[in-house]
Amino acid sequence: MQIDGHAPVPGEIRENERGKQQPMSTEQDLPDAMMGVQLVGHGGVDQLVVRDDIPRPDPGPGQVLVRVTATAKNNTDRKAREGLYPVEGEDDVESFRVGGEATLTFPRIQGADVVGRVAAVGEGVDAARIGERGLLDFNLYPDRRAHINLVPDYYGHGADGGYAEYVAVPSDQFHAVPNPDLRDAELAALGMCSYQTALHMLTVASVGAGERILVTGASGGVGTALIQLCRILGAIPYAVSSPGREAALLELGAEAVIDRTRVDDWCEAVNAATGGEIIDAVMDLVGGETTNRFIDVMIQRMGERRTYPRLSIAGAGADNVTRIMWTRIYLYQVQIFGVSHGTRDEAARLVEWIRDGRLRPVLHGAFKLSDIHRAEACFVNRANNYLGKIVLVPDSQWQAHGEAFAIEN
Repeated sequence: MQIDGHAPVPGEIRENERGKQQPMSTEQDLPDAMMGVQLVGHGGVDQLVVRDDIPRPDPGPGQVLVRVTATAKNNTDRKAREGLYPVEGEDDVESFRVGGEATLTFPRIQGADVVGRVAAVGEGVDAARIGERGLLDFNLYPDRRAHINLVPDYYGHGADGGYAEYVAVPSDQFHAVPNPDLRDAELAALGMCSYQTALHMLTVASVGAGERILVTGASGGVGTALIQLCRILGAIPYAVSSPGREAALLELGAEAVIDRTRVDDWCEAVNAATGGEIIDAVMDLVGGETTNRFIDVMIQRMGERRTYPRLSIAGAGADNVTRIMWTRIYLYQVQIFGVSHGTRDEAARLVEWIRDGRLRPVLHGAFKLSDIHRAEACFVNRANNYLGKIVLVPDSQWQAHGEAFAIEN
């Protein structure tokens, strides 16, 4: 594999005065500074500052240095920027601190779903990986356990992410995906932030083959991931979305699409979409008052159910506060699962499905990284034709990896 026409030289390293191996680029000497976008505080898009003099990171032991070619946007970037992750007072402006200490410090380079090429390796990493294209598992895991992740944090929040020309990450979390049919921007659209969250929502709710699943916020990154993952698991997804996206969601795998803007009675609307079949579980990305209505949908015919009603929630786009009668939860035995991130095991499953071609990228389009303010506006003010992911491509990589997917308006 080549990087910008320069063939990698596996095993090429240099020694420092103590004889320890130091990473060395095989394409050329690495620049000391790089272009990137720094988040300098909570607030509006003015807090995102484009710079070309950010010190380039070096890979530490067990790490690789990735030359970024594409990074997908996620809603968590906006929410972290705006300070919309309060866990105490609902009006607090802050980001989450699940581990007890604040890990979002400024300046911070955001961007979790990173695709690129290995430009250099740290001590203990095989130099043969130089030149390898891959996708980052975005988690900052608190330990080595593969089946559980109790203190979730991620690149772009607790450590610098991919809105830059280079990022240093653990070598075992940068997964090789050589698939020639996937362009780099498309691979970024399959990033772990959305797909791992979606898979964990299904996993914790024990969703199985033949079950009917209601997916809210179905046109976004996690929603489109849920639809595809339901089909891989053999479940039947029903999508809730705004108008203008029905054909695309059906083509992606939704059994039926409910236009949320035209619903007066959710039980009636869902029954019409399913032909009267029971909804086994709800994957909720919206929150607010509609969460109560989705619970209504599941508990309306308890005598006909095969399993307990299950609700996985991984977002609160409608409202962060919902008034719920707890008697409705415990008397109807509704199981509620809060989901933010997934696990190492789930990341490995997703990478295999990507390599096998079982997951389809849903890419809305791309912006130059320097055009991040316009990308933010597009992301927030979603038009009817908006489906899937927006990707940011470093300006130096634009012609090769972004131009074909450019969003003009």
